[in-house]
Amino acid sequence: MAFARTCSVALVGVEGVVVEVQADLEPGVAAFALVGLPDKSLTESRDRVRAAVVNSGAEWPQKKLTVGLSPASVPKGGSGFDLAVACAVLGAAERLDPQTLTDLVMIGELGLDGRVRPVRGILPAVLAAADAGYDHVVVPECSAAEAALVPGMSVLGVRSLRQLIAVLSDEAVPEEPQAATDRPDPMLAGLCVPGGGVGAGLSARTSSDDGHRPDLADVAGQYAARTALEVSAAGGHHLFLQGPPGAGKTMLAERMSAILPPLTRTEALEVTAVHSIAGILPPGRPLLEAPPYCAPHHSATMQSLVGGGSGLPRPGAVSLAHRGVLFLDEAPEFNSRVLDALRQPLESGHVVIARSAGVMRLPARFLMLLAANPCPCGRHSLLGGSCECPPAAIRRYQARLSGPLLDRVDLRVMVEPVSRAELTATGARGEPTQRVAERVREARERATARLVGTPWHTNSEVPGHELRTRWSTAQGALDQAERALERGTLTARGLDRVLRVAWTLADLGGRDRPGTGDVEMALQLRTGVSHGLPLMNGVPS
Repeated sequence: MAFARTCSVALVGVEGVVVEVQADLEPGVAAFALVGLPDKSLTESRDRVRAAVVNSGAEWPQKKLTVGLSPASVPKGGSGFDLAVACAVLGAAERLDPQTLTDLVMIGELGLDGRVRPVRGILPAVLAAADAGYDHVVVPECSAAEAALVPGMSVLGVRSLRQLIAVLSDEAVPEEPQAATDRPDPMLAGLCVPGGGVGAGLSARTSSDDGHRPDLADVAGQYAARTALEVSAAGGHHLFLQGPPGAGKTMLAERMSAILPPLTRTEALEVTAVHSIAGILPPGRPLLEAPPYCAPHHSATMQSLVGGGSGLPRPGAVSLAHRGVLFLDEAPEFNSRVLDALRQPLESGHVVIARSAGVMRLPARFLMLLAANPCPCGRHSLLGGSCECPPAAIRRYQARLSGPLLDRVDLRVMVEPVSRAELTATGARGEPTQRVAERVREARERATARLVGTPWHTNSEVPGHELRTRWSTAQGALDQAERALERGTLTARGLDRVLRVAWTLADLGGRDRPGTGDVEMALQLRTGVSHGLPLMNGVPS
């Protein structure tokens, strides 16, 4: 009896389990059995592996072959096991030394000609291997940069099974032809399944097709909305922009990700892992360092927004926007059940999806921006707007955003139409993105210094009990907010969120703790009721 084993990784969401791939050869009628809860795509690897081995110049063993994937109780799927299965078979056939395979983790799909193709989820798979104590991994050559992001991991990138056999046998490594540079690399095709819904409305902090980078200086006027945008970015607070069409709600939202600080190394790995699973990593950029921006259409289903699908669930928009911005334009047009499904990830920072094929936990700590018109026609409350919507239609339209969802939104701002003077005045450009981003970065640094030694990084993450007991405000600063709680205009959750926003305002102003003005400003930004506090140039004054 001949036996060999190597390892690969089975992914469930962004979590991985190291799987031991065992190959056993016994005398008997030539057959190939694959056991260990494989799915359809993994079962088909028998034909891919056989053809790849033969076309790589190796001899296929004409014996009874059994390949086992252990632990057998873990469901396994995808084509990423092909490379490990092929090497285990060659080790059992003594074409490769079985001892050289034992401590290797192999991830990659095999083409019929023996080429090694990339698969989705390389980064989380290598992270799982590192957590399990492995330090050598074999991946497709085009995915080597992504795998190398894991510290302390020795990465071998191969272009074909023929090359891997030569490396493991200490033979001369053959040259493999590269893909033509004047057309898309066919090796990258299929990483993102067309029609899967992932990646729609998704972009990072990049320039548009015409080379113009959206800048806050393009927004005329809108001092209150610009202030809310800055406070939202500085503290990670959710924001609701309401106003008539053409007032600038979408312009403001599209510039939010540019004023957010760059991702830390840990955050970048989290974001990259989710995007790797979805297969939407930009070519040539193995690590995403800018906060993502995701803006799904209002016809999005529950599965595309929260995650799901048949079989093992796939990441939804809330996970693709992790550590970034989720913008829901025309929010009342979304299905109410879909919107209410956001309540749990807004509180917990993750989403748990249960399906018959398994339970998947995905990160979902995003900054939510909602935009809505005041009524179906958008002209309600405008002077001379001639809104013809019946009062009942206006109430139904505004009621599509449920109270529990809006109670989780820290900032609510009315975006008024821009006046002619603001739009046409010479030198009327607002503050540029770079200047606002610098203030946001400084405010976040103050919050990080205050929260050092705690599990929280931004003011929006700190529980209200901790804010009230560990970090005190100025004496009497909360009086007006507490009266609003007694009158019922604020909930207990709302009071905590007002306190969080007040700390963010204090950080933006360089103050050690919030004063009465900070709390009143936070109350004004949450309720929309003016307390006579001026807003100048997008900066709380």
